[in-house]
Amino acid sequence: MPPQKLYAGAKLRETRTQLGLTQKEFAAKLGVSLPYLNQMENNNRPLSTTVVLALAREFGMDVTELSSGDSERLVSDLREAFADPLFGSNAPALPDLRLVGTNAPGFARAFLEMHRAYRQAQEQLASLDEALGREDTTLRLSPWEEVRDFFHYCDNYLDAVDRAAEHFAASARDPMTHATEALARRGVSVRFSTGGLRQFDRDSGIVQISARAARATQVFQLLHQVALLTQNDLLDATLDLARFQSDEARAIAKIGLANYFAGAAQMPYRRFLEAAERTRHDLEALSDQFGASIEQVAHRLSTLQRPGAKGVPFFFVRVDQAGTITKRHSATRLQFARFGGACPLWNVHRAFETPGRFLRQLAETPDGMRYFCLALAVTKAGGAFHAPVRRYAIGLGCEIDHAGALVYADGMDTAPASGFEPIGISCRICERDNCHQRAVPPLERRLRVDHDHRALLPYDIE
Repeated sequence: MPPQKLYAGAKLRETRTQLGLTQKEFAAKLGVSLPYLNQMENNNRPLSTTVVLALAREFGMDVTELSSGDSERLVSDLREAFADPLFGSNAPALPDLRLVGTNAPGFARAFLEMHRAYRQAQEQLASLDEALGREDTTLRLSPWEEVRDFFHYCDNYLDAVDRAAEHFAASARDPMTHATEALARRGVSVRFSTGGLRQFDRDSGIVQISARAARATQVFQLLHQVALLTQNDLLDATLDLARFQSDEARAIAKIGLANYFAGAAQMPYRRFLEAAERTRHDLEALSDQFGASIEQVAHRLSTLQRPGAKGVPFFFVRVDQAGTITKRHSATRLQFARFGGACPLWNVHRAFETPGRFLRQLAETPDGMRYFCLALAVTKAGGAFHAPVRRYAIGLGCEIDHAGALVYADGMDTAPASGFEPIGISCRICERDNCHQRAVPPLERRLRVDHDHRALLPYDIE
């Protein structure tokens, strides 16, 4: 596959604005002409090798930040939004969406915000009879989706919180002991009970942790409490910058930030990155070394995007038995559907059929990108006979160029194209015309219906 040209006009403009430089001054420092800089900032020309090297040399920029990951997310989200029947045949073509995502990311986000508001309004109007019985019928965005998008567009990496967690864990030999001692310094004692996962009584200064939970979960919950009590100012400052639209979204996001701190303290960045590279990302070995669950390790691997010290860019997803995505993040070009489930051809769905086994898959998306995918079914027992058991499947993967860094890719022949299974993102934006699992027609293709002929689908895609 030929190397892709690097268009990063928005990032180039953002860098120049932050430095307080005019186009003329910026062009001089990069060693290019003013017209050439103007064309690059407007994505009429790709960044040359000379410019990339100058950005690193003159301004110390981590050139990996110039990748088009953010615009790819926006394009994927725009395609899914325009799959809404509302737009019918008026949906823009993919090249137009790429222009918007690359050249006008602010406009793209504003459009997505408006479309989410529209969907929310439609859902509430559909159940108007129920809404009329409530005092508050104000239409507003889902706080959960707002928070999910916050982490999505932060690349699931929060530098200040991550570094604070790493500093907290610097002298820790045992995370549980370290967390317990940190809480004790705040006048908080730890008790184990048979109640919920975690319960903190501010009046008595006692935090109760479930004795039935796995040790990795107990440690995580203690570190979560440490974050809320010792890092409250940092968490609130981060929330202030996010400017959530509702108190509910802010409250949910604070849980997410405390969870982020807990995971980062349990698996400190540089120590975890070194171990991941040394073990070739062996999830079980990392789980044993850091006392974390397989899911916690997989999720942490997807957050290793610190500028200047990035790990392998992974995607991470968790789905339930109905195929609903309950966690998602991608530092790769692969993006997940915002609404509905994931592609049924993806191996994460088959993981439920073989619990306890790692499933490997070589996959190719319609844009020609190839990936190594790993899937595993995860069971979260309740700790008692009558306690409910939660079952999920987690998926972890990377672009095929990084597969050699994973122990799980050993022995797999990644050379022949025939070894890669076709997968998509969402049926409405998947262009494949021969998929036996297609649920709905693709957005950008016309259909032909022949009443005298029936193949896999009741229509042909032109």
